[in-house]
Amino acid sequence: MKLSVVIPVYNEAATLADVVNQVLAAPYDLEIIVVDDGSRDGTREVIEAGFPSANGAEIKRLFCDRNRGKGSALRKGIAEATGDIVIVQDADLEYHPREYPALLRPIEEGIADVVYGSRFMGGPHQVPKSWRYVGNRILTMLSNTFTKLNLTDMETGYKVFRREVLNDVHLRSNRFTIEPEITAKIARKGYRIREVPIGYSGRTYAQGKKIKWRDGFAAIVAILRFRYFD
Repeated sequence: MKLSVVIPVYNEAATLADVVNQVLAAPYDLEIIVVDDGSRDGTREVIEAGFPSANGAEIKRLFCDRNRGKGSALRKGIAEATGDIVIVQDADLEYHPREYPALLRPIEEGIADVVYGSRFMGGPHQVPKSWRYVGNRILTMLSNTFTKLNLTDMETGYKVFRREVLNDVHLRSNRFTIEPEITAKIARKGYRIREVPIGYSGRTYAQGKKIKWRDGFAAIVAILRFRYFD
């Protein structure tokens, strides 16, 4: 099966090449879609220069005219995906492509349409700040309440889909609210969702982490919105 890896990027000039190299090492028929979300730190120049280790691998390079948010970049990348399976890959080294075999296995075995990589199911991970952990748990529990799912990590950055699933849902979010929106819409459609444990190396804000406390409040609003009004 062909694997489309969508990499939304905003100001990740220091890590992007490393992430792409790690993806290229994955043993799959790959299509890599890098979407620059209006970066201002030299990320665009990194993308335009190309990736020497590609060795002929298919790498699509897309550019947004300005910064609109992760959701916008993801939607732009998903629209270009042609693979049988689509995986979201952040560009900040928090998630490692060595996890791909475990993430893809439930779809390859025909027992799932969507797979979430959970940071809270026992995989090796950097211990998060208590407020960040509690925030993630609250958002996941609230999402579960309205979707009738039993996820442990709704906000995970590792989400994998059969492409037909993404073709069947109309996504609207421009920012980090894309996470609860995707979850609400695939739950409503009745797709089979599996979670698998993954490792996680979280960054600090000094290292470039972008999600803020206000994004948590926006996620709560999105959970309610996409349950009742969309």
